[in-house]
Amino acid sequence: MNHQDTKPAPQPIPDETNRIARMAVDAAFAVHFQLGPGLLESVYELCLVYELKKRGLATDEQILVPVCYDGVQLNTGFRLNLLVEKCLVIEIKAVETLLPVHTAQVLTYLKLAGHRLALLINFNDPKIRDGIKRIAL
Repeated sequence: MNHQDTKPAPQPIPDETNRIARMAVDAAFAVHFQLGPGLLESVYELCLVYELKKRGLATDEQILVPVCYDGVQLNTGFRLNLLVEKCLVIEIKAVETLLPVHTAQVLTYLKLAGHRLALLINFNDPKIRDGIKRIAL
């Protein structure tokens, strides 16, 4: 028996978190519809925050994520782009193509921040539905 065999099965993502994620996807569609691809991440972030708040979702921006190492909390400079309703991480990109390193980055953020669900959104994709990746722990 290896270590993987002893891990408990993860609990399903709560319905409320899934509802918030659906609302966030809808907000991302609205931003992309208005602006299209080709702008800077910072522009998409500001507009997405506006859309999320318009939908009544509490949204925190640029949240510092510390690393605990050897019992010491280190402020490493990792920052979540957005944390919606204290349960959904959103990482915004405006790149040619999402790469595996982007997914790895989001998984690391989820682990370090203690959250279960994230959306990795690439606003530079011509079809936004192809630029949204749901990542869950």
